Amino acid sequence: MPFRKACGPQLANSPTVIVMVGLPARGKTYISKKLTRYLNWIGVPTKVFNVGEYRREAVKHYSSYDFFRPDNEEAMKVRRQCALAALRDVKLYLTEEAGQIAVFDATNTTRERRGMILNFAKENGFKVFFIESVCNDPTVVATNVMEVKLSSPDYRDCNSTDAMEDFMKRINCYQASYQPLDPDNYDRELSLIKVIDVGRRFLVNRVQDHIQSRIVYYLMNIHVQPRTIYLCRHGESEFNLKGKIGGDSGLSNRGKKFAVALNKFVEEQNLKDLKVWTSQLKRTIQTAEALQLPYEQWKALNEIDAGVCEEMTYEDIREQHPEEFALRDQDKYYYRYPSGESYQDLVQRLEPVIMELERQENVLVICHQAVMRCLLAYFLDKSADEMPYLKCPLHTVLKLTPVAYGCRVESISLNIEAVNTHRERPEEAKKGPNPLMRRNSVTPLASPEPTKKPRINSFEEHVAVSSALPGCVPQEVPTQLPGQPLLGKACLT
Repeated sequence: MPFRKACGPQLANSPTVIVMVGLPARGKTYISKKLTRYLNWIGVPTKVFNVGEYRREAVKHYSSYDFFRPDNEEAMKVRRQCALAALRDVKLYLTEEAGQIAVFDATNTTRERRGMILNFAKENGFKVFFIESVCNDPTVVATNVMEVKLSSPDYRDCNSTDAMEDFMKRINCYQASYQPLDPDNYDRELSLIKVIDVGRRFLVNRVQDHIQSRIVYYLMNIHVQPRTIYLCRHGESEFNLKGKIGGDSGLSNRGKKFAVALNKFVEEQNLKDLKVWTSQLKRTIQTAEALQLPYEQWKALNEIDAGVCEEMTYEDIREQHPEEFALRDQDKYYYRYPSGESYQDLVQRLEPVIMELERQENVLVICHQAVMRCLLAYFLDKSADEMPYLKCPLHTVLKLTPVAYGCRVESISLNIEAVNTHRERPEEAKKGPNPLMRRNSVTPLASPEPTKKPRINSFEEHVAVSSALPGCVPQEVPTQLPGQPLLGKACLT
């Protein structure tokens, strides 16, 4: 491809290498893993390449900070070879494994090392974006060392006092040769963000494209303060009892009991300044009303739009739209209901909710099954394939506590009976691709109209819509056969 050539043009969608910069214990790996989780969640294939892991593979037994002394020439050769090995894997990932972003997680504290990476990127047609984490608060650094570094494989057989002393000396080895990024002079042509004192201040320079701007926005919203996020579905609804999806029904009697039990649970948690968020649908609002707390309604938290299948049971869908039923089982994440949404659409809709959750402290989100799956997939780093099958039962609260490099989850049942709305992955879908073709609705996202419109049915309607969309040329439309779904063609420009 042209953008992979050394002298070729750098296109807008060229793969990107994110290069971490900073002294040890400055949160580089934390940022790398959290950012990678976010980018994968929004659909950008991303992978972390931690040079420390390559070093531990090459040097099986770590002895002491002497390995990181700048005058230890033998160790310097090993460290350089580890960096080159990681870069080779970066190239493989971005050129042959469909990766879009590679995060090169290392100290990269010298201009010589960063220059080597820039040359590597230029030779392969990759964009480069630097993220430097700067922190001079000794309390923050010491806390990071205690919480993360002392549990490193390097200190497996070492007591905490000796490990702390050795690691602080390791930091001093880097400190002597550290050359911070200089966006005002030496590095003024580079694309970068400096994260100063764990997000107290930011310095951004030469953002090249949309994905870099999203990275900057994300990094400016995250924080490391202790907090707890609670996720739960609304209480059981009348439609849940009937097996119907979507709609805007109220709570069943058991659903109302859950709302009362949820109020008691929240009181027992004794949380300071708890924020409560709901969707704009009746069943979440009725659940929140029992809490006797202020709550905020988010349209973005509404359940996935099932389009023409709203207020139907799965049996109804199987009988009335058999091919749609099969298509959804074939690829549940990308499947879009006619005139409705897919899980992929839902992730896009929920991105502002994730950003605001990252900014907040203690929050209780009362939502819906598909919405809760998407939120849970973000926090637990689940793939698009796993997301639509995550178990989110009614009348159960999931307590999420962010930890060093991930999130701890605790499932708490409030012991109120409810119907089971979970559908397991069909055996046919487990076996591999289905011969049915993937087709999307002409509606790009959820239809804003309260009355759902059927998919385009006739050639005349197709031409009318196509002529209204610039750059979309009408194509031959097959005659609709009895029993087939009303399918339109998405306009691809």
